[in-house]
Amino acid sequence: MGAYRGGLNTFAIIGLASKPLHVYAKPTYECEWVSSGAGDGDKSSVKTVGYKILPDWGYGRVYTVVIVNCTFPEPLNAENSGGKLVLYASTSGGGDASFNVTDRMEVLTEAPGTLDVSLFTSKPKYEYLYCGSSLYGNLNPQRVREWIAYHVKFFGPSSHFVIHDAGGVHEQVLEVLKPWMELGYVTLQDIRDQERFDGYYHNQFMVVNDCLHRYKFMAKWMFFFDVDEYIYVPPKSTIKTVLDSLSEYSQFTIEQMPMSSKLCLSADYGKTYRKWGFEKLVYKDVKKGIRRDRKYAVQPRSLFATGVHMSQNLAGKTTHKTEGKIKYFHYHGTIAEKRESCKMLINSTELTYDKTPYVLDTTMRDIAGVIKKFELKMIGDRLQKKRQ
Repeated sequence: MGAYRGGLNTFAIIGLASKPLHVYAKPTYECEWVSSGAGDGDKSSVKTVGYKILPDWGYGRVYTVVIVNCTFPEPLNAENSGGKLVLYASTSGGGDASFNVTDRMEVLTEAPGTLDVSLFTSKPKYEYLYCGSSLYGNLNPQRVREWIAYHVKFFGPSSHFVIHDAGGVHEQVLEVLKPWMELGYVTLQDIRDQERFDGYYHNQFMVVNDCLHRYKFMAKWMFFFDVDEYIYVPPKSTIKTVLDSLSEYSQFTIEQMPMSSKLCLSADYGKTYRKWGFEKLVYKDVKKGIRRDRKYAVQPRSLFATGVHMSQNLAGKTTHKTEGKIKYFHYHGTIAEKRESCKMLINSTELTYDKTPYVLDTTMRDIAGVIKKFELKMIGDRLQKKRQ
């Protein structure tokens, strides 16, 4: 999918490879840097062994995700005269023991004068960067509208959101993203062509790893969660104070608050269609004894590869003890629901529905008005007539 510099002498290559080959054989990788200038101080060609990382926790299908780290013994393109990175991928006898099939791929080209080495040591452009997973299917544009307005407000002006379109950013979804794209908050990556390759969950592991390495030096903190999830910190905190308190860690995980996608307040009778999703879905699942997925944030310069729920390939410490500091509200399935979400109206602070206990939690509902006013201030009324 991509190849990126990780420093003066190191690169990361992100792509797909045969899952059976990696399960039943031992394919190998070799990296070569070929200089494009004569007399530039660089050797014309230098090779190193490629170290492979398989970040998908065994979830691959026909294809699995492979990250190849190419670390050379010395800085490359030191005189900024250009060059290219070549990857040699070998089956090493896998598939047919009589052959060692090797593919040669030119994965990165640096034109003369284009390498900016200050990128690796300078202050990042953004404080916070969101790396989104693959968006696919017939998404509800109103839910996307609510999600992006909330998180731009939450993370603030020094934030950026990378959205990956695997077919889910149809015309109506693009319409609600465009105002934020025009303001510089959102980058839309078209990954639809990769849908033809049968990898896990629309090649989710490849997408997040490409985002990690593409923006590794652009952000102080990088967040990984989904568009039906809302990050939240307590009222007396800000995202800055929370992250400052966690600055000794390269990674931390975030506790989930699972919300019902069907139960709403009877007080909203006749008005639910005018309410935002996180405004009307106010019942929290409190069933005990269940291991719930966590999402996470990282200081990206410390990572070699990443996953969906956390990274296992990093330098530095990880903490899971973030309860009371930061959490996320999860409205499972609502992003793809175009009909009215409220299936039952409740006049109670607690109940049991489908053998699951719920309690009333108006945390997100209480701040909906603030988010709506923020959206109006930032992008005007261009989305006001959208059915909610």
